[in-house]
Amino acid sequence: MKGTDASARARIRDIAIRQFGREGFDASLRAIAAAAGVSPALVIHHFGSKAGLRAECDDEVLRIVREARTTTLTRGDPTSLLSALASIEEYVPVVGYVVHALLAGGDLAARLFDRMVEDAQAYLREGVAEGRLRRSRDEAARAQYLGYVGIGALLVHLRRHPPVDGDLAGALQAYYRTFALPALELYTQGLLADSTLLDAYVRRMQPADGGTPVQE
Repeated sequence: MKGTDASARARIRDIAIRQFGREGFDASLRAIAAAAGVSPALVIHHFGSKAGLRAECDDEVLRIVREARTTTLTRGDPTSLLSALASIEEYVPVVGYVVHALLAGGDLAARLFDRMVEDAQAYLREGVAEGRLRRSRDEAARAQYLGYVGIGALLVHLRRHPPVDGDLAGALQAYYRTFALPALELYTQGLLADSTLLDAYVRRMQPADGGTPVQE
């Protein structure tokens, strides 16, 4: 019985992620229950409320993102990265969920983003330890910046090129076809030809006593 309850709970959660990813967070518990083939009462039984369901969806979305990023940055190889890009459809519900969450704004969106940044710090540290990533003078700020850049770029793209007939998979394929190369170039080779600007900034921010650079 416990196994049945657990599998039903997971199925409802996964359906909810897809529904929220397609329709946003106005999707009703009744609609989610219908899509999952269960009663609204069973949804309430498992999650208590719509807020409880969304909290569990957040946890699962973060788990999927963390696992995918960790695999790519610490244990992946070029073949696995290209395979992941080719099978982007698998991540459509998760991307749709994150996009709708951030567009909705508010405290829930802020908490989701903050948790994504915390996870990013962890897998970036692992990447540094594995020798796949360079160290940063400010690991926390780097993780936050990468979150802003990565998610922000995707949101702008989807605003400028909305999915046609709800085809988020096609929109994501177009995004990665356009930007995967310049992103990989920047992250692999960098942009500036020398360290003049970085050196000047570090000198400007370095205290006279040689301690830790101040943060403004």
